[in-house]
Amino acid sequence: MPMTAMNIRMDAEVKKEAQELFSEFGLDMTTAINLFLRQSIRERAIPFAVRMTQPLPNAATLAAMDEGDRIINSGKRRFANANEMFSELGI
Repeated sequence: MPMTAMNIRMDAEVKKEAQELFSEFGLDMTTAINLFLRQSIRERAIPFAVRMTQPLPNAATLAAMDEGDRIINSGKRRFANANEMFSELGI
């Protein structure tokens, strides 16, 4: 089978960490990438789940975050902690 070269760009730290990991398996980067590509072709899919580890904030959370930013930027009295706030409120 004829061979071809492929050039890819990646973060230097990602490359270093990947090389270290693959080395522990006795693989070089070329072999590891070829494994990924062949498995992708075999499964006709990315051979692992691709998903976000944390859900995106919903509309209510985004609104609360915006409100928090407005409060911080309003110049109103700020408290160092909850106890200080409750003390000021007489609670």
